[in-house]
Amino acid sequence: MFRAILFDLDGTLLKIDMDEFLKHYFNAMAEMARLSGYQEHRQLVEQVFASTWVMIANRDPRLTNEKVFKDHFYSFWPHLQDDLEAFFERFYREGFPRLRNLCQPIAGIPELMQALLQRKVKIAIATNAVFPLTALQQRLTWAGLDPAAFDLITSYEVMHFCKPHLEYYQEICDKLQVQPGDCLMVGNDMGEDMVAQKLGMKTYLIEDYLIDPGETGLKPDWRGRIPDFLAFAAECCGIAGAAPSKAIRRKTS
Repeated sequence: MFRAILFDLDGTLLKIDMDEFLKHYFNAMAEMARLSGYQEHRQLVEQVFASTWVMIANRDPRLTNEKVFKDHFYSFWPHLQDDLEAFFERFYREGFPRLRNLCQPIAGIPELMQALLQRKVKIAIATNAVFPLTALQQRLTWAGLDPAAFDLITSYEVMHFCKPHLEYYQEICDKLQVQPGDCLMVGNDMGEDMVAQKLGMKTYLIEDYLIDPGETGLKPDWRGRIPDFLAFAAECCGIAGAAPSKAIRRKTS
């Protein structure tokens, strides 16, 4: 029985093509900026992208990801910060929700989460900490999940590191007050999610929407498709009502 389970969000709890989603995300942001009177609407998107990479690379524990992003972004942006802050708030309130049709919930995931919560397992939404909390809360809702139910959502406001840095996973352990060896990391990205095993976490690779850059040298402890994982979680966490699956025993040696 694990004391904590860390779940990646996109491609693990929510059916989504992130390449397609991000294309529409940036297009929607640029269009709203254009309609808001920003002549540099394309420059805005380019700078968001550039500042995001600076944020991902940061390993200074004194700085939240939000501060790293904003310090870099506003050092290049030619307009007042307060004005653009208001623009981003409106974008996530009005523009971001229109992307919902690009995502679908995954059958069985809401029921699994409810069962795990009843078992008092600590649950973290361990998505890469590059988005504000509202963007993650909305995507969790699209997945059929209640954002308020989780012990931690790794938004850029509260985290100081990003994937694939091991400091990101250690910070989650510190916030949950658990040891890495008591945790299971579940995700679909071989490079960004399975790296948690280097800290001592157990790992489960979701294969339905697999991202595998190759040559990572990583081998997940378990792997399988979502129905396999649902059965695995039911067995290892003592959740009644799920039939065992041979695939849950595909432990990598």
